[in-house]
Amino acid sequence: MNVYVLLFGGISVAIIYSLRNVGRRASDLPPGPPTLPLIGNLHLMPERQPHQQFKKWADEYGSIYSLILGTSVMIVLSSDTAVKDLLDKRSNNYSSRPTLYIGQVLSGGLRMLLMPYNDTWRMIRRTVHNHLNIRSARSYIPYQDLESLQMLLGVLETPDRWDAHLRRFTNSMTTQMVFGFRTTDIDDAKMHQLFDGFADFSECIMSPAARLIDMYSFVKYLPEFLVPVKRKARKLHEEEMRLFKGHWLVAKEKALNGTAIPCVCVDLVKSQQTEAFSDDLAAYISGSLLEAGSDTTYSTLVGWVQAMVLYPDVARAAQAEIDKVCGDHLPGLADESNMPYIHACVKETLRWMPTVTMGVPHAVIRDDLYNGYRIPKGATVVVNVWGISRDENRHAKPSVFDPTRYIDDRQSAAESALDSDPANRDHFVFGAGRRVCQGMHIADRSLFLAISRMLWAFDFEAVQGETINPSNLTEGMFVKPDHFEARIAPRSHKRAEAVRSQWLSAKEQLEENGQWKCVPAGIFDHQKG
Repeated sequence: MNVYVLLFGGISVAIIYSLRNVGRRASDLPPGPPTLPLIGNLHLMPERQPHQQFKKWADEYGSIYSLILGTSVMIVLSSDTAVKDLLDKRSNNYSSRPTLYIGQVLSGGLRMLLMPYNDTWRMIRRTVHNHLNIRSARSYIPYQDLESLQMLLGVLETPDRWDAHLRRFTNSMTTQMVFGFRTTDIDDAKMHQLFDGFADFSECIMSPAARLIDMYSFVKYLPEFLVPVKRKARKLHEEEMRLFKGHWLVAKEKALNGTAIPCVCVDLVKSQQTEAFSDDLAAYISGSLLEAGSDTTYSTLVGWVQAMVLYPDVARAAQAEIDKVCGDHLPGLADESNMPYIHACVKETLRWMPTVTMGVPHAVIRDDLYNGYRIPKGATVVVNVWGISRDENRHAKPSVFDPTRYIDDRQSAAESALDSDPANRDHFVFGAGRRVCQGMHIADRSLFLAISRMLWAFDFEAVQGETINPSNLTEGMFVKPDHFEARIAPRSHKRAEAVRSQWLSAKEQLEENGQWKCVPAGIFDHQKG
């Protein structure tokens, strides 16, 4: 008996000894809020609106601080210099992703966004780059032009559903680019499934239950009835797979029989034949592009409408520039170089209402040192996008929507991300390092077209009695402003008729079901030769 007592005692001592540092912040880590044994800072993690607290911690602890979350370490970067120094200059060490167990269940391990830095991720990135680089992005302009015209007509005819028209606009642009078909109806069931599913994904992956599993990995082995978030994530993945794979298999069949309109999936079929990846992975490659192109641009435009309602002087200044440059003709991408204020509005919108307030987390591949602090292998690294966008030392009066702060900045988002001086980076919505968004060129053009054309055609007003707080955002990894009302009306009868005329002219290129009769001029010219 004494032997068993001694054995039990020895095991107990070993366990206690191994847990003695759990929850503590090592002295060589970046500073952060005080910890408690075993849980560290877990009790301080906000369940709602985390961007607000992360900004407060940045104000208190500086440009790089740490949070101890049970057995895990989170490093938070809250300055442009820290992001440039680590994620850009040391990208070979900061390009992986934390495990995010629920995120992997949600994605079946197939979502490029959450993949670790490995051969599969690099293969996908090479494949995607061929379709989203700056030269390829130009070929999508006819798609963007057409969808913006239908969006204008929709807002004109049913202005109370402006939000739905913006959603269809961004979704249809992306279904064309990725799968080769248009989304013509604001009540399209598959479009709503995409947006609702992505919102559920975004919120589920950031839920307290999901974070708990990442903090204490043994929880993932518990049955689903004890950890309901596992069952929810699995069901969301099954629904998402059905949607993505359905789109993919239709596009693949058309590509193989030669009836597909030019789109990413045409070349993805060729890549599949070369790389021999599964239909499931192809479905998630194409489906993830659909999510990214649809949701983030839509959310940004919702933020912009909010800004126009709250800052009517900005709207009037933008309209004055548009009227001077365009007069009675609808703005187009050819006018962009003569519209520095609209260009600045795009940048300011992305800064003022970032759709990813804390980015998508990175993971450290090897131990590192920075400014005297140790950055341990396996640590999660978060870009405090909201905190940087609201940094008073970087932006004067950061809570104010003021495009003039970018009036002399003529760089594109991609050029800005590559600028050697971090102070010249416009915003951090598109990420950093090797994980930077490859669709920046497309997003820039879509936002310019939507913003310039909406301002050319419409005035924006607040609804009487409506109170709007731009700091109140939806929950999750990807966010947008909480619901608000806006009154949007045509600036004149003449411009309303011009919107109708432009759409009727564009509609001649479409079949009765709203799809293209033939490939529009300019699409995929980059592939010739």
